[in-house]
Amino acid sequence: MRALRGVVHGLLALLLAAGLTGGPLPAARADDPPAPAAPAAAATTAQSTGAPADAAQPDGFDFFSEQPVAASEIVQLAPDRPAWQTIGGPIALLAFFFALNLAIWRLVPFPTTPSAHSIDINLRNFPPAAKRGIAMAVVIFGIAFAFGASEIRYQLNLHGSASAYFEQMSLGKLIAFSHAHLFGFTTSFFIVGIPFSLQFNQLRVYQWVFPVGLAASLIDVMSWWGIKYVSANFEWISLFCGLLFTVSYLWMLIGLLRVLLFPEVIWGSDKDRAERLARRQAQQQQRR
Repeated sequence: MRALRGVVHGLLALLLAAGLTGGPLPAARADDPPAPAAPAAAATTAQSTGAPADAAQPDGFDFFSEQPVAASEIVQLAPDRPAWQTIGGPIALLAFFFALNLAIWRLVPFPTTPSAHSIDINLRNFPPAAKRGIAMAVVIFGIAFAFGASEIRYQLNLHGSASAYFEQMSLGKLIAFSHAHLFGFTTSFFIVGIPFSLQFNQLRVYQWVFPVGLAASLIDVMSWWGIKYVSANFEWISLFCGLLFTVSYLWMLIGLLRVLLFPEVIWGSDKDRAERLARRQAQQQQRR
């Protein structure tokens, strides 16, 4: 019995070794029919990809091949958007920007007489702490805008274009991105625009700087959604509004810093220009 068990175990070991190592196949008999030859392309593909030889399709397309897809009907692309969206959309958003400023101008018109200004504030008369705090806030917000501009340049160099940057951005990130920028734009322009408008309340043109810059920041954020979901043509609206609110902020920054940090400088836009010139001439005469 032990000898019989040894023979059986030996045969099983030989069969298992032959199956694992791909042992020799039994010799073909002379009267057996010849085996059909496999196509060379299917055999080559099966060897290179490890897929079965019958994976090739009858029409010649092989899903396991690394060759590019040549049939145009296999690749399905989204249809092009109509012109009323790709061209009319940016134009409509730009028209909304001007309509928003027109509505603000109609709702809050500029007074026709100087006596209509109920509040006459001169930042030069503020306490030193208030003047220093306002000057520091204006500069820090300017630094924040500079970092934002550097972030734009970095993303453009990384992705190649604004449309490619917003295309890879998820919906959740775009929502958070819009929320953060709207909050930051509103806060910065409010803190800087209020003292600027109070200081130069006698100039009609200066009363446009604060609201126009804030409206441009709103349209800029809205254009990001157009870039992602409608057309890359919204990049022109984003560029226009970005330049506009940048110029508006720099205008307010220079005006406030000149008033707060350089009180001896007299410009034509100062509300107390005549009084300060007369005081300076009187001081010069006394020195003589």
